[in-house]
Amino acid sequence: MPRKVRQLIADLEHAGFVNRGGKGSRNFTHPKGVRVTLSGNPGDDVKHYQERDVRRALDLVKE
Repeated sequence: MPRKVRQLIADLEHAGFVNRGGKGSRNFTHPKGVRVTLSGNPGDDVKHYQERDVRRALDLVKE
């Protein structure tokens, strides 16, 4: 079963990302300067590129 957008949002918020708002998409920033944009409703299935982008952002923050 594919992950949902709400799960990616929870992962980002747990890592310290903050939703800076915006029109349409959710734009997350981290104090280290890393940015991620997620589109879709919280109940939508995650696209493969969204999963990849979030994984990369989380790896950058861990360093």
